[in-house]
This record gives sequence, C-alpha cells and structure tokens, in this order.
Amino acid sequence: MSKSAAGFLILALLSGLGHFSLFEETEISLPLIGCGVFSTLFVLALVAGRKIKFDPVLR
Repeated sequence: MSKSAAGFLILALLSGLGHFSLFEETEISLPLIGCGVFSTLFVLALVAGRKIKFDPVLR
C-alpha cells in the first residue's frame, strides 16, 4: 500500500468516526461526505498503485 493510500484510509476512518461521534441524529453531514470522498480516493490510489510498476530488468 502506498503512502497516499494509507493517508486516505486514515482520513476516511477519522472522518467517519467524527460523523458518528458528533452528528448522531443527522443522516448526512460534512464529515460523512468527506468520508465518502476519502474512501473513493483511497480506492483510486490502490488501483493506481497496482497498475504503475517499475521493472528494473530490461529484457
């Protein structure tokens, strides 16, 4: 896992926890929207990390 993917995962978890601890009665809040955005960026960072590989052996 790349550093950016790990960062997005931590941000998604923190914003999700922030939503559940601060806004228990509301359905949609700014931290919940941030959680969705960071989760999407996390998945994109994982996909990008798998497709871009460096092969030091040139054949």
